[in-house]
Amino acid sequence: MALMITDECINCDVCEPACPNQAIYQGEIIFEIDPARCTECVGHFNEPQCVTVCPVNCIPVNPQYVETKEQLLEKYNQLTQLV
Repeated sequence: MALMITDECINCDVCEPACPNQAIYQGEIIFEIDPARCTECVGHFNEPQCVTVCPVNCIPVNPQYVETKEQLLEKYNQLTQLV
């Protein structure tokens, strides 16, 4: 599953540099997560780094993008092959 940033976001900018997949970007109003790049840090870390650093706890799982750990790992493998 990809993560998402809710409108509780305070635009503190700590999540963007914490993302190893560069999936987080500044949207029109708040930061957003590109579900095609979000692996919930599978392949990089044991837990999502954006969730770890977020001071307001506004990064839940995005119910529109349900993926298994295996699918997230495959996405990680595809993203890292592009580098």
